[in-house]
Amino acid sequence: MKKQNNTYGRSVQRKGTAAKRGNTAGNRKSFVRKKKNTRWNIYVKAGIVVLILLTAALLIYSCLKKIENGTGVNVDASQPEIDVQLLTINEYSRPGIESDGITGIVIHYTANPGTSAQANRDYFEGLKDSGETSASSNFVIGLEGEIIQCVPTWEVAYASNSRNNDTISIECCHPDASGKFTEETYRSVVQLTAWLCKKYNLTQEDVIRHYDVTGKICPKYFVDHEDAWLDFRADVAAALEKGGAD
Repeated sequence: MKKQNNTYGRSVQRKGTAAKRGNTAGNRKSFVRKKKNTRWNIYVKAGIVVLILLTAALLIYSCLKKIENGTGVNVDASQPEIDVQLLTINEYSRPGIESDGITGIVIHYTANPGTSAQANRDYFEGLKDSGETSASSNFVIGLEGEIIQCVPTWEVAYASNSRNNDTISIECCHPDASGKFTEETYRSVVQLTAWLCKKYNLTQEDVIRHYDVTGKICPKYFVDHEDAWLDFRADVAAALEKGGAD
């Protein structure tokens, strides 16, 4: 008998072997690819975690700096521009009584949303005729930052109850019922307060709210948002550190 020709069989065997080698190589490439993808995913996830941690750290740092340094309003303790419109001496808004010496500054809000400094000053002036109540303030700050002085700083104003005799009162206008001041009003009240602190040798610790005297919700925004009040005091302190011309 003739021997069968195994060329075809060997050829099929070689193809099968080559196919196996191809599959092995493909599997190896697939494994390497998966390994690279896994490693890449780990790097991406690690990067995201680092980014989140950095963001959180920056937010915490920002909050701490805000508490320490206030809102960063750029003013010093120089005397601001003041429109002096002293009230007529009368028993209802300017009694003409000399204070006992200034030991503090009291911040108020007008509780009349949208009204101007001039309108509030004129209301105080009108009390001499109407006699409907006793009320006034040494200063009123308007929505655009304008400052009107109604009563000399060495005289009593009817604003802070039991602290009328030893404090200076500042009324601040506000655009809406929240009681939050405009940027212009805020800037002026920081500078005016810092200037008065410098003039009377006071610090930000001597600056209080009407609320701290009687429990009245005044100034409303600074009572509702204790953090904003701390920021305000910090801004006054920062302005004092900068100093400024008398």
